[in-house]
Amino acid sequence: MEPKNNTLNPKFLLLGISEDPTLQPFLFGLFLSMYLVTVLGNLLIIMATISNSHLHTPMYFFLSNLSFADIGLTTTSIPKMLVNIQTHSKVITYAGCLTQIYFFILFCVLDNFLLAVMAYDRYVAICHPLHYMVIMNHQLCGWLVLACWVTTVLNSLLETLMAFRLSFCTDVEIPHFMCELNQLVQLSCSDTFPNVMVMYFAAVLLAGGPLAGILYSYSKIVSSIRAISSAQGKYKAFSTCASHLSVVSLFYSTLLGVYLSSSITQNSQSTARASVMYSVVTPMLNPFIYSLRNKDISGALRRIFQGKP
Repeated sequence: MEPKNNTLNPKFLLLGISEDPTLQPFLFGLFLSMYLVTVLGNLLIIMATISNSHLHTPMYFFLSNLSFADIGLTTTSIPKMLVNIQTHSKVITYAGCLTQIYFFILFCVLDNFLLAVMAYDRYVAICHPLHYMVIMNHQLCGWLVLACWVTTVLNSLLETLMAFRLSFCTDVEIPHFMCELNQLVQLSCSDTFPNVMVMYFAAVLLAGGPLAGILYSYSKIVSSIRAISSAQGKYKAFSTCASHLSVVSLFYSTLLGVYLSSSITQNSQSTARASVMYSVVTPMLNPFIYSLRNKDISGALRRIFQGKP
């Protein structure tokens, strides 16, 4: 059955962050630089974990998957935005819009799940250090990452298929630099109740669930650290999860900040600018956080630059 969108054949337009023509060269240079830094930084993290045998541990296995997800998250939206700025066009095809929605949901939720898995890894490392290698064995790590991928792929597929039932009575002007499911639902002239229910259910289950797991893991970690008698022991235990805690804080603070501000201001253009923080800035900063605060990663990166095995 053909979707109503094809029958009505509306145009899908991405209005971007700003419609001021004088700002377009600056935005092109800024986002191109941020995209290149994001891809290069995360690729270096992946290369470092693969090339260095000392980094073949659960923590770095999860980190390399997180880096891959961050590359995918930015690649979903930034290249299309750069093409539109360069060609002075705002058009995106219906298929392109749904493709953006699918992969953006996939990589964003995958980030969420991987951060929760990494929190569990840190919990086992600090609270059960003697049994760490037994609990976090290669088989469990593989199953955890596979479960993350399967769950996010199925959820993204469901939400994208639900978008097929939407119809649009006029040309669709999306006040964003990418197609976002929530705004597409708001712009539809069909019954959106089923879509809204699926979105809220997915948000509670697939965003709230991992966040609850992260908070529970860190509550146990804090209790274990407080029980350590020496200050040096406390510092060493905290340093093992400092990088992950920094990334979690950055990801959730920017994500929650965007949606809280959007519910207060009701300004879609401001929301688009704010969403740059979690969809572009956070993936760009993650490699710096892990490389600057982690001697193993820093050493592996130095060996890569020096051409040493």
